[in-house]
Amino acid sequence: MRKDELWEVVANGENSGIEFKRDSLRPEQLAKEIVAFANVQGGRILLGVEDNGAIIGLQRPQIQEWVLNVFRDKVHPTLIPFYEEIALDDGKRVGVVSISSGVSKPYVVRHNNREDIYIRMGDRSELASREQQLRLFESSGMLHVEALPVAGTSFSTIDLDRVDYYLRSIIKDPEVPSSESEWIERLLGIGLMAEDGMGHSVCSVAGLLCFGTNPRRYLPQAGLRVMSFAGDDKEYQAQLDVVLDGPLVGRWREADSGKMQLVDDGLIEKFSSAIEPFVTQESPTIDEHMRREKIRLYPWEAIRETVINALAHRDWTRLVDIEVTNYADRLEIISPGKLQNSMTVRKMVAGQRSPRNTLIMEILRDYGYVDSRGMGVRTKIIPLMKRVNQADPIFEATDDYLKTVLPRRRADDSQ
Repeated sequence: MRKDELWEVVANGENSGIEFKRDSLRPEQLAKEIVAFANVQGGRILLGVEDNGAIIGLQRPQIQEWVLNVFRDKVHPTLIPFYEEIALDDGKRVGVVSISSGVSKPYVVRHNNREDIYIRMGDRSELASREQQLRLFESSGMLHVEALPVAGTSFSTIDLDRVDYYLRSIIKDPEVPSSESEWIERLLGIGLMAEDGMGHSVCSVAGLLCFGTNPRRYLPQAGLRVMSFAGDDKEYQAQLDVVLDGPLVGRWREADSGKMQLVDDGLIEKFSSAIEPFVTQESPTIDEHMRREKIRLYPWEAIRETVINALAHRDWTRLVDIEVTNYADRLEIISPGKLQNSMTVRKMVAGQRSPRNTLIMEILRDYGYVDSRGMGVRTKIIPLMKRVNQADPIFEATDDYLKTVLPRRRADDSQ
């Protein structure tokens, strides 16, 4: 860091990426700031600077060794810091500790036989809540939410007909269970059930979402909220506002012809039926059969791909539904939660793959809901929107959601 950069940082004050500290602070206090930055987006700690930005300079002897000892003794897992000192014209020195966003979250402060997890919230470092800790564990790959047990469920909560068809006809399992005990053993083995720690075998999040009966009864965020408005915001009366419930996959059977026959819609089919009247318009002309064709205002496959991506990749620790909202000029799909792992919008658009819920993703892929390559954003959504709607989809990622916006085409555009 150059001197002019230092002055600019100090002038701007503390924020989500900058913290000022005297170097007389205790080791655990420095560790708290280090951990908070590492658990979020990284940042810099300026030692020798008062909270109000006044530069008093470094006072502690052998400050670099002291900082490195704090990293070694108080911060876990190990972080590799970058430490530098900036000499000012008046002879004062400022220590700058730069911390990158960690890859082994959550990082903890080890002190007094405790391990505390901190995160950066604005210009403060605070203890992480239980929900925030879960997200940190998930972001590091140490916790798979889809494998967690769902309280209140049991073997009877699973729609066995759907699972039987999945094993027998989709993945061609040569040994389909016959008794309840055999079924429970198999479902535990493939991750559709889990032990709850109290001696009970219950549905896992993935099992309930994919094959459960009435998933929202046990997991309130398991549905899809579908809305439509005549205008370009939510101020007008809703044309549609429903919350859909049901397992992700439909119930199928093999017909006499040998083909798959859908006998009960899953959540994806229910969504298709609900949204279809609001994303199509009748053609102004009549064809040779004296019928008016329907004009799709969005590429159907782009809608399907975006919604299935939301279902497959959302953060299931967030207690809100996925929202799909149709407006006069666009379709918005909001998937709760921050992008998984180190994924960014740029990486997603480039075609990088990083599934959050691998079991759910594999089941949807087995049924053909998901492209085998897992690159739907790059190979389907973007090119289809460009070709059919002459518009790029818009992606907005925050710590709370991923929003995908599909601009609407005009009904009189050529197909």
